[in-house]
Amino acid sequence: MRSGYTLPVFATASAIAALQCLQQSSAEYKSVSLDLITPPQRVYISIEQVALIQPGMALGITHSDPGDNLDLTRDTPIWAVVEWAPTQVETIALVGGEGVGKQSNLDDLPAIYSYARQLLQANLAPLLTASQKIRVTIILPEGRLLATRTSNAAFGVVEGLSLLGTTGISQPLSAPGQLEACLAELRAKWDGSSTSLTDREDGGILPLVFCIGENGLDLAQKMGIKRDRIIKTANWLGPLLAEAGLLGVPKLLLFGYHGKLIKLAGGIFHTHHHLADGRLEILVAAAARVGLPAAQLAGLFDCETAEDVLKYLHAIDLAQESDWAGKIYGYLTERIDNRSQTYIYSQSQQSVSVGSVVFDRTRQVIATSPTGRTFLTQLC
Repeated sequence: MRSGYTLPVFATASAIAALQCLQQSSAEYKSVSLDLITPPQRVYISIEQVALIQPGMALGITHSDPGDNLDLTRDTPIWAVVEWAPTQVETIALVGGEGVGKQSNLDDLPAIYSYARQLLQANLAPLLTASQKIRVTIILPEGRLLATRTSNAAFGVVEGLSLLGTTGISQPLSAPGQLEACLAELRAKWDGSSTSLTDREDGGILPLVFCIGENGLDLAQKMGIKRDRIIKTANWLGPLLAEAGLLGVPKLLLFGYHGKLIKLAGGIFHTHHHLADGRLEILVAAAARVGLPAAQLAGLFDCETAEDVLKYLHAIDLAQESDWAGKIYGYLTERIDNRSQTYIYSQSQQSVSVGSVVFDRTRQVIATSPTGRTFLTQLC
């Protein structure tokens, strides 16, 4: 499997090319060298275009290459406009332009996170003289459109994409090679179950925990679930559920963001947005099933995301002193359990007890199925 680079790397490469063009307007750049910092290595990034667009201002353009990964930013252009800014206080000012998301819960600050800022600062500062100061504007021309196909808004990032990540290397996390890594982790942890998973007083087997993504992994550990019981699954839930059945795992706890995990309630066992969605349809069907009145049910169709649905339900509950959110998500977690158990049996002819926990964008647990509550008691 071929790895690639994260968006901050291409943004930095574009900025380096633009700065070098600003300093030497006659130079042409086919690629630039930069330090990834994490990991500590230098790489060369191809430059699509670079030009002086007006005196004191230059533009550099790269295209994203995430490697063998199901990534919607593949080949998207990343622009960096660099201009002289002799009157500003800081040596390097970073600005989020069109297509770079805003953090709605942090006064609309640009979604340029710490690694991206560190990468830009560390690679641009050595190219400047003691008296030079620059303003760097990162632009993602397709960012606003691409963001509609992500769950960014659920985590407070609106109107664009994030320059997110803790490393410059983009590992093929959603490619088939990652599935093999997840399966290997599951097999290894189950093989070790006789020692690591049987520390209950009654000697019984503790559940394994499938955490969907970094948010689930982080919250599960904060709640007291030990890392050696957790398998981080990414989007490969179907094959992993089937493998758990084939291995004879008796108990599984599914732990994830509601916008991902509720897909299982509709029988969707690969949760990547490239392959399947149906979240709103699943939520509307669940709301109808538990009896949400027709007037409120119709309002669900105006919601664009699963997080919008949750906010809508909370607003109804606040106004009416009701608990529709609890009823709907309670029904969904039980549905997740039942559909998962049925799926496992259909693939392996083995019965596995499944519980589920779903949380929102603030990492607050929304609902836990009855089986999930039992498993949490055992695990925490």
